[in-house]
Amino acid sequence: MIMINELQRLGLAYQFKMQIEEALSCMYDSYSNCGDNDDDLHVVSLRFRLLRQQGYNIPSDGFRKFKDDEGNFNAMLTSDARGVLSLYEAAHLRTQGEDVLDDALAFTVKHLKSMLPHLGSTLARHVEKALELPLHKNLQRLNAREYISFYQEESERDEVLLELAKLDFNLLQSIHQSELRDISRWWKNINLSTKLPFVRDRIVELYFWILGVYFEPEYSGGRMIMTKIISFISVMDDIYDVYGTLEELQLLTHTIERWDIEATDQLPEYMKVFFLALFNTINEIEEGLMPDEKYRAPYLKEAFECLNRAYLAEAKWLHSGHHPTMEEYMNVALISCAYPALTVVSFVGMGEIVKKEAFDWVKTEPNLIRSASLICRLVDDIQSHKLEQERGHIPSSVECYMKEHICTELEACEKLREMVYVAWKDLNQECIKPTIIPRPLIIRIVNLVRVIEVLYQYRDGYTDSKHETKERITLVLVDPIPI
Repeated sequence: MIMINELQRLGLAYQFKMQIEEALSCMYDSYSNCGDNDDDLHVVSLRFRLLRQQGYNIPSDGFRKFKDDEGNFNAMLTSDARGVLSLYEAAHLRTQGEDVLDDALAFTVKHLKSMLPHLGSTLARHVEKALELPLHKNLQRLNAREYISFYQEESERDEVLLELAKLDFNLLQSIHQSELRDISRWWKNINLSTKLPFVRDRIVELYFWILGVYFEPEYSGGRMIMTKIISFISVMDDIYDVYGTLEELQLLTHTIERWDIEATDQLPEYMKVFFLALFNTINEIEEGLMPDEKYRAPYLKEAFECLNRAYLAEAKWLHSGHHPTMEEYMNVALISCAYPALTVVSFVGMGEIVKKEAFDWVKTEPNLIRSASLICRLVDDIQSHKLEQERGHIPSSVECYMKEHICTELEACEKLREMVYVAWKDLNQECIKPTIIPRPLIIRIVNLVRVIEVLYQYRDGYTDSKHETKERITLVLVDPIPI
């Protein structure tokens, strides 16, 4: 378990996927046959986290042994800082009804904070980072970069493993830098940021976003496709939100739905520039697909059309001064958050592991995608609603909730955070085996949610990227690890 944990946290697990899966399968079979005889909090918590994050339906009842007669976690556990930290990390994989893990999270947060002043420097840094962002909600590359720096200070570190982690991180970083150069060159060539000066020019941030979805070398093509598409989504978002008139937006919506180059005649020049670049890029993506993958292009176009219609619906609210109810808002916002569309896009470049059934599954609006979209929308709204209201925007979920429940902004945000916590539980449930689609595809959806948790942790870190977003991009994409 310790070796698997270290491989995962050092960013090396993708190199040993089969071996790790075999080991965890044996571990789960052993647990199922023999039960849980361990009384070590760290061991029980680590096993639970490793198995649950791999999709194994390991029960949470094993944690009840650490409670006292009154149903509270035993105060004696606070002498085991490593165990409490492991329990904290395990608790974030909880699902609906797992009250023992709800209690565990409250218990560990309280006591980890009180322990901090009394811990050694290395363990204290672990705890601080975990409280800032738990493993389950962090990006794999960002976590690997941070953990390597921690691991090299461990007295019991494996020098060979440490060297391998550093070399692997730098090798992957060089691959990612090369991709970023190519995507930046493409972005400069289509010249949308100059021709449409009102849009956000954030191609590096968008590549970082997609790197959070998949970083492995075999998904290089998928990253290029996805970064290009999300850049158009960002531009389209700005056109509908801050620039286009309602008449112009209706024309653009109609043009995208027809997907016909001749339909651009009535568009204003700036929209014509946008649509032609989008049209040509999607055609190039389709041409680059293997013959047996050509069927994916219509799904990609349809995803764009659905997103486009949601943007138009919101634009109509804005121009008419309509204040939607919370239910009315969420019905549209779960599409306009772009995560259903981005799920489709993430599948397009993943190769033969993706079958047509996966794209059809997305169209059924499954609970996994609904939960992911809910988290995306609410986390985004909580951090960005003030800025959006200042520049003229439809009411966000914050304003909708405030009006509907006659409460303060603070109370509304707290309620929305509770909804995010519940959605994470639902998301975790949907990741437990057996799943309808292959696990590598499910992980893309979970990773999309992780990106939102990271980018919008303190603010809208996409629009305002000069703070922690810039620091994180530097860690992952700019500075190599000294060997």
